[in-house]
Amino acid sequence: MDISQPRMRESSEKAKSLNDWLPITKSRNGNLWYSAFHNVTAMVGAGVLGLPYSMSQLGWGPGVAIIILSWVITLYTLWQMVEMHEMVPGKRFDRYHELGQYAFGEKLGLWVVVPQQLMVEVGVNIVYMITGGKSLKKFHDTVCPSCKDIKTTYFIMIFASVHFILSHLPSFNSITGVSFAAAAMSLSYSTIAWVASAKKGVQAGVSYAPRESTNTGNVFNFFSALGDVAFAYAGHNVVLEIQATIPSTPEKPSKKPMWKGAIIAYIVVALCYFPVSMVGYWAFGNSVEDNILISLEKPRWLIAAANLFVVVHVIGSYQVFAMPVFDMVEAFLVMKMNFKPTRLLRFIIRTLYVALTMFLGMSFPFFGGLLSFFGGFAFAPTTYFLPCIFWLAIYKPKRFSFSWITNWICIILGVLLMVLAPIGALRQIVLQAKDYKFYS
Repeated sequence: MDISQPRMRESSEKAKSLNDWLPITKSRNGNLWYSAFHNVTAMVGAGVLGLPYSMSQLGWGPGVAIIILSWVITLYTLWQMVEMHEMVPGKRFDRYHELGQYAFGEKLGLWVVVPQQLMVEVGVNIVYMITGGKSLKKFHDTVCPSCKDIKTTYFIMIFASVHFILSHLPSFNSITGVSFAAAAMSLSYSTIAWVASAKKGVQAGVSYAPRESTNTGNVFNFFSALGDVAFAYAGHNVVLEIQATIPSTPEKPSKKPMWKGAIIAYIVVALCYFPVSMVGYWAFGNSVEDNILISLEKPRWLIAAANLFVVVHVIGSYQVFAMPVFDMVEAFLVMKMNFKPTRLLRFIIRTLYVALTMFLGMSFPFFGGLLSFFGGFAFAPTTYFLPCIFWLAIYKPKRFSFSWITNWICIILGVLLMVLAPIGALRQIVLQAKDYKFYS
């Protein structure tokens, strides 16, 4: 009798019971609408409010071209990831790193994908802590201008308190209600941002000239804006995890409802991004703030509502990006550190994670610079060119075929973005940090 067979059966049963416990694969009853909600929530983040500011750094021509080109490239790379989820019959790549391991091998795949994916997801969660806190403060200051001034730090703590509860929802599918509310809010506050800007019209003395007086400053600003645009297209880091929540059979593969949901999400993304960036820049020119809602002071009730919508949206987005982190950490502790998969383990991990992102958000609230830095350094690879590298490694399209050329163009543009954006962002962070006081 072959001893290896019972051992293999035992390890596959162990893997199955672990998958039934982990948040990504625990529940597979998602559908087309789940895919749409989660993708909108993951994609349309706080980044949309910074797009008019990015336009002011890029200028009309390059700004419009880069925002539209990014939409096209990231839709293409998203399609590739949806296709690759089940390219091996009978197997599903439920997590980004599993696809990386298939393309590059067990060890190298992990080292290529996990650090970048963690940087994106943890980075987004820190930025959302800051955005949530700042939007709560803006809501408070708008509703009650004569009230005593409260530090942003306290508002970040208030925002974090929601996540100390929500982060204990067991699986990705259990946050669908939160995700639906977040998706609805993102469309609402984006619409408020551009409609209010259009109603305000072109401001007196508006200028579309470069923001800085020196060429060096403008070049750095241009690089920084590239990172902001990359940050706005961030959903790829959770796309395989979203697809993992959809049931799949050979007759009805998960890629069909997933792709339909992704198309709906991308239509919503276009409805949010294009008008906000262009109308916001048109109205305020180079004097626009790095969050368009700050530039819009009136009507007060509408701006207060928009800020509250932002808060609800980033609550949902935080959860969508935190779920894969919980999944990774919980899997590591159970598989590698031999912890037992218990509720207590889950409670400790998730509470500590929320506390960590809250602390980092309170310590470094350089909103604009952080967006751009993470956008260029981590989002560009995982969104713009890693899917293309996987595609070339796995499918090996014929040299100089349409697929081969398209993928190489995406890779070259993505690498340029990854190199240039953090340079501009670091300069911005240094300038903002000069007169920054801790926990102000």
